[in-house]
Amino acid sequence: MFNGLALVRELCEHGHQVWILNRGKTKAELPEGVERLYCDRTDHAAMREPLGGRNFDCVFDVSAYRLEDVVLMGEIFREGTGHYVFISSTVIYAASDHLPISEDHPLDRSERQNEYGLNKLACEDYLFELRREHGFPATVVAFSMVFGPHNILPDREQRMFARLLAGRPILIPGDGTTLAQVGYVEDQARALRMLMGKAATFGRRYNLTGADFFSAEGYVDTFSEVVGASADKLFISPGHMDDVFDGRVPLIRAQPNARVDIRTQRRMDSKALNQFMLSCLVQRIAPHLHRWNRSVVFSVERLREDVGWTPEIDFPTAVERTYRWFRDTG
Repeated sequence: MFNGLALVRELCEHGHQVWILNRGKTKAELPEGVERLYCDRTDHAAMREPLGGRNFDCVFDVSAYRLEDVVLMGEIFREGTGHYVFISSTVIYAASDHLPISEDHPLDRSERQNEYGLNKLACEDYLFELRREHGFPATVVAFSMVFGPHNILPDREQRMFARLLAGRPILIPGDGTTLAQVGYVEDQARALRMLMGKAATFGRRYNLTGADFFSAEGYVDTFSEVVGASADKLFISPGHMDDVFDGRVPLIRAQPNARVDIRTQRRMDSKALNQFMLSCLVQRIAPHLHRWNRSVVFSVERLREDVGWTPEIDFPTAVERTYRWFRDTG
């Protein structure tokens, strides 16, 4: 994941000794001195071999998507680990018109919540219980729409760059006025480095995202300015958005056993695929929380207070840096 790559570089730049564990399927340019451990984390028996018996000052878990993933980590690292940081997501929160959404905001465990969000909540519940009952030094960090170079997910930044460069229409939900925010990947890596080993963060959740907001139309306009291509903006009426979201008007027909979201095991029917695609028109979080008629912004005050971190990269700069990577690497 590109979040992990940015974090590795941030840690190495500040003199930390770093190990990474992954399958080794993709090549990444790593800083000198990084030690690699190889394993598929879904093979729980095999995971115990490279990790068992090792003590770490801090473990950052950026790819745990299911409860069994963190249960295994709790078993392996319960003794001898100084800090365990679990990467969660802001999709866990319930929809609200009272903004910004803080860490004490109600959670959504209803049928509206997607599989990914329910799994993250189950992981959080387990870790908080482990903290209460056994003193396990766990911290939860809820990411919100990480943005930046090396993000290979095609339905986010790259999609907007490609459409603008090809002169294709840009579809904007509703009237384009709802607000959102993203977090820049290097800002977020710095936040993780700063909270590492801080006992004040144990047993707490922290929202992690950017400081500034943009409207749906402002998102498109910023990309258009950076790319230097005029945007052919097409606004989709709220009524039509509702029809597509509820499956009355198919946006796309799912192939048998289609699975778009790599973080879940769920196979999508046409309605679920419609909803997923709608969230990709302009980058935003899950539709149970962020519809075309609702702004969603998150507070990062808890991180400021407990860790001293504050975002440094504004949204236009994030788009500029990401486009430079997109253009230069092809």
